[in-house]
Amino acid sequence: MGTSHWRPGLDPRAERHTAEAPLTPATGARTGTTRGVVVVGGGIAGLTAATGLAERGVPVTVVEREDTLGGRVRSWDVELPGGRAGSMSRGFHAFFRQYYNLRSLLRRADPALERLRPVDDYPLRLADGPTDSFARIPRTPPLSIAAFVVQSPSFPMSALRRVDVGAALGLLDVRFPETYSEYDGVSAADVLDRLRFPEQARHLALEVFARSFFADPREFSGGELVAMFHTYFTGSAEGLLFDVPDAPYDEALWQPLAAHLRRLGVNIETGREVAALDERPDGVAVVLADGGVLEADAVVLATDRAPLQRLVAGAPWLGDEGWRSRVAGLRIAPPFAVWRLWLDRPPAAGAPPFLGTSRFGPLDNVSFVEQMEDGARAWAREVGGCLVELHAYAVSPSPDEGALRAELLAQLHRIHPELEGAQVLHDEWLVRDDCPLAGTDPWADRPGVTTPDPRVVLAGDGIRCEHPVALMERAATTGWLAANALLRDRGLVGHDVWTVPTRGRGQAAAHAARRLLTRR
Repeated sequence: MGTSHWRPGLDPRAERHTAEAPLTPATGARTGTTRGVVVVGGGIAGLTAATGLAERGVPVTVVEREDTLGGRVRSWDVELPGGRAGSMSRGFHAFFRQYYNLRSLLRRADPALERLRPVDDYPLRLADGPTDSFARIPRTPPLSIAAFVVQSPSFPMSALRRVDVGAALGLLDVRFPETYSEYDGVSAADVLDRLRFPEQARHLALEVFARSFFADPREFSGGELVAMFHTYFTGSAEGLLFDVPDAPYDEALWQPLAAHLRRLGVNIETGREVAALDERPDGVAVVLADGGVLEADAVVLATDRAPLQRLVAGAPWLGDEGWRSRVAGLRIAPPFAVWRLWLDRPPAAGAPPFLGTSRFGPLDNVSFVEQMEDGARAWAREVGGCLVELHAYAVSPSPDEGALRAELLAQLHRIHPELEGAQVLHDEWLVRDDCPLAGTDPWADRPGVTTPDPRVVLAGDGIRCEHPVALMERAATTGWLAANALLRDRGLVGHDVWTVPTRGRGQAAAHAARRLLTRR
């Protein structure tokens, strides 16, 4: 098959977005850029930008404040009883098949993506209610939508009659980036209210999307929610199932990628924090907290939101007043908690590796890590136990740790009563509040990849992107786009990116879905 017919996944409608043509000396290409680029942040966005630049011959230094790479998808070693090695992370992440640009990054070190393994089901359980599944749902809309509604216990016929079918099918007729702005000022909760979906479906099948951003649906962008419907369900033929790494993130993903980058000549500095940016007549100086200074032609800021705001505030030469004010006004999502428990007892046979939950108090999902990672599986077999991970999103700003732990454990036992009384052999607990909030503010006002200064570009999952991407895929996509902006400025060819279709299935698909739904 020729390269013109190649697609990054199973969806024949996946869209290729070609990088802009590079500048020439006549159109303003920068010449004499020999000191390279400093990438601030070694998460997905920063590693992607570094890859995109290094593969075109640009010297790159990556500076990461933590001791391991991966950003919010990093992992680190912990010691278990008896001196055995274990691992902790900031929590479970689903590697959906729609994550074309993230998968492109991972293929640099793992061409066949052999370190990812499929999870067969993605059940969603409502307390005192039904459990939904996406395992047997057709991938292609509108059949996927109709089949889900027909099969789902969350859509009883009596409740389905109250649904605003017109508004629901309007989700098939979206276009990006325009749809983002059309929902300015509208929250995810507002969108769910307009749809008039059954209460069970609202809390189980829909609200789960909003909470994957660690956000309360009343404060989360309605445009982002609609984009997620489109990306994962109504606009993509990849389905809603996903893969997970077969080992901790650092081992399976980031160490191999770091080795690839070093072979390209990239200098990776971990355990070093950036304190400030200084302007130079022909570039930027990156000042480190330990007193070191890195001179560069340009900088990629691929940091969390708070460090980005701090660095911009400390660089008055960067941007105009309006842009700087918009960066300063960006908000952080509420805190989230992750609790890993090494137990001496296994769950009941058939327990899913991942379960999304709704109305189980603060508990948002349950993962059994030994069903995903080989090392955890070996430990569980040795002790006859399990490694369970509990998530609580959008917790209070200053949570009572003891009370929150007690409630999470009670809800775990409610779902898995067979684990009540199990001995906790080891546990790891963390609470973080560093995720960006995609709020109801105007989409166009959010900072994008380029800044008022061509020497500085931004990347990350909190950076505005015109494409229908989110979470890890937005981090990777903006990383490629940040590299492209600097490459174009240097007269170098950039990297194409792929997305799910940027237009919905339109009126024809909506009409077909309406016919299928009304037959029920």
